[in-house]
Amino acid sequence: MSGTAERRRVRLDLDYVLPLRWEDDAGLEELTAYLSWLAGHARVIVVDGSPAELFGRHARRWDGLVRHVSPASGSRCANGKVAGVITGLRLAAGDRVVIADDDVRYNAAGLAAVHALLADAELVRPQNYFAPLSWHARWDTARTLLNRSLGADYPGTFGIRRAFFQRMSGYDGDVLFENLELIRTVRAYGGREARPLGLYVRRLPCDARRFWSQRVRQAYDDLAQPARMAAFLAVLPALALVRRPHGPLAGAAVAVALAEAGRRRAGGRRVFPVTGSLLAPVWILERAVCSWLALGAALAGGIPYAGGRIRRAAHSTRWLRRRAGLAGRHDDLPDQLARQA
Repeated sequence: MSGTAERRRVRLDLDYVLPLRWEDDAGLEELTAYLSWLAGHARVIVVDGSPAELFGRHARRWDGLVRHVSPASGSRCANGKVAGVITGLRLAAGDRVVIADDDVRYNAAGLAAVHALLADAELVRPQNYFAPLSWHARWDTARTLLNRSLGADYPGTFGIRRAFFQRMSGYDGDVLFENLELIRTVRAYGGREARPLGLYVRRLPCDARRFWSQRVRQAYDDLAQPARMAAFLAVLPALALVRRPHGPLAGAAVAVALAEAGRRRAGGRRVFPVTGSLLAPVWILERAVCSWLALGAALAGGIPYAGGRIRRAAHSTRWLRRRAGLAGRHDDLPDQLARQA
């Protein structure tokens, strides 16, 4: 690894942590172009958990461009992304840090906005949108819009204060829904969260094969939100009991209206297609089916992930607050948490 990236002129006092684990290099040139641009705006740390052959290729391709490292041995956990985040936060030079998945594509205005918001918040939660819009990106946009109509979405990127992250000793990496785990952990430790619904950050859609492979896994996330999970589990029994066709049609109309409300919040119509709203009933039906499959996976011992199984979607807010309270009172916190988990 070259030190050239460390000497590069940076416009923002901002670190950018990109956890990465690839099985092939189909997107290497596109990502390299993005990293080349990004290195002119922030200090970039790529924490690469890819197999050795790919890791070596990345090291040669990005030499002098970014800081390219393996996940630290002490940060290894069931969810490899969390290991990458923890490693990157340890290496960050400044206090304001962007965490972003490998498919997230900021522009200069987005980076500056996150940097500014971190002056008054410990966690910044931007809003992702898909571009270009494949058919399955439009389908998945329905999920985003429904989340926006009821609060806020769960993006593939956050801004976080490094000092605060260190005070809370990171977050648990043995959960599936790591984004929710991070949000809840920050809240449990008294952190301030900024949720700018109009801070739009582009995200590249995955291919159709990966989209289908994620359906049950994403439904499993809802086990961390019992009321939401119960609502989706109730959809199929409710449809089976309905004897008149206007019932499902009325439900579909409500779903479209909710999604459209989310699309219209904070100028969302300029980045979200109307087809995202129209596909809301289809997405709800998909999630209803996958929720039962996810429940079956939970009863079988957890959801398959990276060659193993993850049982817990995310910890409850109550458990995390208890953890935060113990952290403030005891030095032997890890041993106590192990007994309580």
